Amino acid sequence: MSQKNKRKQQKKRSSRTRKPAISLTAATADKHVLYQRSVQDAEITQEFMDEIFASRRSDRALSLREDFCGTALLCAQWVKSHNERTAVGLDLDRDTLNWGMANNISPLGDAAARIQLKCQDVLDAAPGNGFDIVVAFNFSYFVFKQRQVMCQYFKNVHTAMNDGGLFILDLHGGPDAQFRMEEPTDMGEFDYVWDQDQFCPITHNTLCHIHFHFRDGSKMRNAFTYDWRMWTMPELRDILSEAGFSQIDAWFDEDNGNDEYAICKTTENMEAWVAYLAAWK
Repeated sequence: MSQKNKRKQQKKRSSRTRKPAISLTAATADKHVLYQRSVQDAEITQEFMDEIFASRRSDRALSLREDFCGTALLCAQWVKSHNERTAVGLDLDRDTLNWGMANNISPLGDAAARIQLKCQDVLDAAPGNGFDIVVAFNFSYFVFKQRQVMCQYFKNVHTAMNDGGLFILDLHGGPDAQFRMEEPTDMGEFDYVWDQDQFCPITHNTLCHIHFHFRDGSKMRNAFTYDWRMWTMPELRDILSEAGFSQIDAWFDEDNGNDEYAICKTTENMEAWVAYLAAWK
């Protein structure tokens, strides 16, 4: 995927998140810090989640489940945004969860008690007490390559949600997403490089990497690797409907750069795009 479109939704953060140069190198940098600075803006994402929720609900969402939460940066922002909010983060990587607890959750102080991080498969997640919002961002759910498995996951989410709850997914597409390419983005102290290494038009299986290149010439290659199936929006909408979701909205940035996402019924294709599906229980 051309990450320039992914970053358009995050463009408002660029001036405030770039920090003074500290001579980062491949040997000294922390890949989780680099990822959070390159790919995530939890505050903008949380505000966008609130906007989507408000499109069909008049109350405030309080409970969040973040699937494939990684370092749980979004969970931390969620509870920071309101003193009644709670979050549960699910991920299979214990080391990454531990990093998130130490670097994103524990620094919250008393608010950290409103977050639970669980090392478990989202396919096995217990329903819990019900969630107002469940999210799977950064295309993480693309790891499920079979339709029946994806449907199982969506049914799990549906069961875990409160009535009237919201499930948000991001996805990407466009012709550029199907070609081998490396795209660097200047992050100041380093370059973030999105690498589309493989794509099969028969299976839609794709292999992608994230690399980081530093000003001293050193490189952190394959800092993250993703073995995915690239799902299309019609496929996902059909599976969400089969899983029991009653209303499925497509949020698209039709200007492809103005960061103004809105519900769209149809739109023109672009070379590369990032969109969101909002599925309501």
